[in-house]
Amino acid sequence: MCGMPSAETTRTSVHKTTSAQQSEPVRPTREDEVAEAGSELIGGPIGRRVLYAATWWTPVRIIALVAIGMFALGMVQKMPCYDGAWFQGASSQYTHACYSDIPHLYQGRGFADGLVPYFDKLPGDMEYLEYPVLTGVFMEVASWLTPGSGSIQHQEKFYWMVNAGMLMACTAVIAVCVARTHRRRPWDGLMVALAPAFALTATINWDLFAVALTAAAMLMWARGGVLSAGVLLGLATAAKLYPALLLGPLLILCWRAGRWRAFWVTAGAAVGAWLVVNLPVMITHDATGFHIREGWAKFYTFSQERGVDFGSFWLILSQRMDDPLSTDTVNTLATALMLLSCLGVGALGLTAPRRPRFAQLAFLVVAAFILTNKVYSPQYVLWLIPLAALARPRWRDFLIWQACEVAYFLGIWLYLAYTTSGDAHKGLPTEGYQLVIVIHLLGTLYLCAVVVRDILMPERDPVRRSGDDDPSGGVLDGAPDVFVLGQAAHPPRHAVHVTEGPQVRWGAKPTDVSP
Repeated sequence: MCGMPSAETTRTSVHKTTSAQQSEPVRPTREDEVAEAGSELIGGPIGRRVLYAATWWTPVRIIALVAIGMFALGMVQKMPCYDGAWFQGASSQYTHACYSDIPHLYQGRGFADGLVPYFDKLPGDMEYLEYPVLTGVFMEVASWLTPGSGSIQHQEKFYWMVNAGMLMACTAVIAVCVARTHRRRPWDGLMVALAPAFALTATINWDLFAVALTAAAMLMWARGGVLSAGVLLGLATAAKLYPALLLGPLLILCWRAGRWRAFWVTAGAAVGAWLVVNLPVMITHDATGFHIREGWAKFYTFSQERGVDFGSFWLILSQRMDDPLSTDTVNTLATALMLLSCLGVGALGLTAPRRPRFAQLAFLVVAAFILTNKVYSPQYVLWLIPLAALARPRWRDFLIWQACEVAYFLGIWLYLAYTTSGDAHKGLPTEGYQLVIVIHLLGTLYLCAVVVRDILMPERDPVRRSGDDDPSGGVLDGAPDVFVLGQAAHPPRHAVHVTEGPQVRWGAKPTDVSP
């Protein structure tokens, strides 16, 4: 496309796009230099005349199989721990970079003893399970499938393997949903399937369950299923808190497009689904009346009381200050920074020259949460990978960010190896760990900056350059704006008179082209 001069009209790309071309899948090897170069490893770019319908090997199936294969490689990477490093002292699992919470919490959170999460108190400092309810259900189901015979080490290894199988199914769901969210861009899902940080962090914790529900919710929204999208989003929030953030971008975009009914149906369904899952565990009753169950509230109180932890810029400040900030102060400042970031994303959504795509704002708001939070566990990158593939489907930028995340993945385990190896000091010292934190932050900020640039300069957006408006937007795709702020509400007068070449109205679908 040429420049984006107004909210009224804009010129299309240099060549006219026919209706047949608009219905064809977008081939990244034709528009992405990195994808084209990488395709030489498997025989070169896909030809124009390839017929997917004539073969079982459709893009979605290929991507799902690649994702499962990469997940399996991630399991292989954990084999040194599976073979004993989990049980040979703290340092060994860190030097092999194969740590996972899953086997340790089998006994540590009472699953080995048959305790019921949220209802039964746990021995030790953590009195109740500190995970949201639906994740607790996931963990409990895996414990039912784990035999109670044999040594505790054998049970913990089997528990990890059962969870890995369940998380592999989540991986396939994520790959399929991302590949199908943008109808004409199924190959963008290959970014998720091949993401090295995805394979490395997939079995550290249970985050993939919430990521799969979120990816399914975005697919339903893209298909116009506002009710089903809301239900899935509510379930995702019952498994992990971050999916609730996606309601913010939906609010801004539906406000700008005047699609209030779609937003309220989705938001109401999300709240309803969350309550259905949580209320049976949340409320208890005794002789004095109804109360919030202490076990249910543990996730929220733990998140509030938790001090500054790994991966955040708050940790760098804490380690470099003579008088570190208190937890309450950090909570207040982190909340204020997150609110300011959300206001910035909202302002961007309402003032951009063209209404941003849903995936773009969703990526920015989740990235803002990660950047401002007081802790960044390495598996949190899983939250962003599907959103990044939809928001900025360019391999160069994606791989730059992934390289930063892999550096952080290695850095945190080497740092923990250093702190747990005693006087031997094997690993990465504090200054080195602070450096990899900065690398992680800069990598995420870089991808955020590129997405913001695409929003402010829509002609740079790979999705819109191929002729689409907002393929993940559902009811927002091609919808006209009814509420805009800033310069977008007052286009330059001269821009309205551009008549040379084919024209596309702002917000119009790619088939809405005037000669």
